[in-house]
Amino acid sequence: MKAGLKLPNVTFKTRVRDEAVGGSNPFRWEDKTTADYFAGKRVVLFSLPGAFTPTCSTYQLPGFEKGFADFQAEGIDAIYCMSVNDSFVMNKWAESQNLENVGVIPDGSGEFTRKMGMLVAKDNLGFGVRSWRYAAIVNDGVVEAWFEEPGLSDNHSDDPYGVSSPENVMKHLKGEEAAAA
Repeated sequence: MKAGLKLPNVTFKTRVRDEAVGGSNPFRWEDKTTADYFAGKRVVLFSLPGAFTPTCSTYQLPGFEKGFADFQAEGIDAIYCMSVNDSFVMNKWAESQNLENVGVIPDGSGEFTRKMGMLVAKDNLGFGVRSWRYAAIVNDGVVEAWFEEPGLSDNHSDDPYGVSSPENVMKHLKGEEAAAA
């Protein structure tokens, strides 16, 4: 994926809170499309190997969450975290991280990630197929800037992190020299 390319059109299977459902689990299924998330907005999208994993939960997601106001000041309307996890997992992870600013997008089947060219095997960790770690600035569904961790490959022994960090994306937004893959 490179700057200037349009995001793939995908339908995501999400679970949204709806008090009308009642009971102890007041959620209903709702299909959301790429356009629902990205049309008419300038957003940061970052994707990672999995919800509840160490780097994702300790650094990347909290960094984007805490830095949201700074990203808004640089013209970002929304920040989305995507993972090849289902909506149940993504919602519980968002709850456990006390998210107020970052939205989560469940790519449970990996369709979006595959169409982005970022689907990798993580069988060496028992994960199956997952997303390679990356971030992008997306303007109205078109990639404006791309931040891919080096070494994209199946069963990579490491989980590189830095190029897709909130700090690096912010450097780019401020016109400073940002790390590239």
